[in-house]
Amino acid sequence: MVLAVSTASAASSPIPSAAKPAALTSDFETFLRMLTAQARFQDPLEPIDSTEYAAQLAQFSMVEQQVLTNDTLQALLAHMGLQNPASLAAWVGMEARVVAPVAFDGRPVTIAPEVAPGASAATLVVRTESGSEVQRLRLPLQPGTLEWAGVDDSGRPFPAGIYRFEVESLSNGTVIRTEPVAVYARVTETQLREGAVVLILEGGQAVPAEAATGLREPV
Repeated sequence: MVLAVSTASAASSPIPSAAKPAALTSDFETFLRMLTAQARFQDPLEPIDSTEYAAQLAQFSMVEQQVLTNDTLQALLAHMGLQNPASLAAWVGMEARVVAPVAFDGRPVTIAPEVAPGASAATLVVRTESGSEVQRLRLPLQPGTLEWAGVDDSGRPFPAGIYRFEVESLSNGTVIRTEPVAVYARVTETQLREGAVVLILEGGQAVPAEAATGLREPV
């Protein structure tokens, strides 16, 4: 058997939600009404200097900007909660579900192919890192994860290296969709690059953490 149904379940990685900045529109409108009333009912013998209006507007603008800045910082901190060193280290050693080439070292590779709706047949296409096709296997139509054993049709193992997977969905013998297959790959390192978390997979591939759709303990 080169493909086997896997019963292992994947735990999805939670995505932090950032709070939206507080709206200051109502406060600004109240400030303008107060400023207008102040101008309307001022003493005509001692009118308010125009510089005072400018100073009040500048002061309100500074306060408004400070509030928005504080809200932005809080949102960033909430997002960075997943990006502190301790949280990043927790990814190392786990298996992330990603659409990416995967390293094969003789151990089976867990894949999660998705067949197009309405397809009457599906084929798994296995390629090397350079894109050369090395194998085609019939896929079941029902959803689920499978184990690619990494052996050819005669049972001989493929050489260790980086492999890519595609699923061809067919209807009445005609290919109606071809798309890459998600795999479970071990995370060996996590990095922060320009404020974004990047997962380094076994084999050296770099994948944005946000592209991972699942996370599980190694099986």
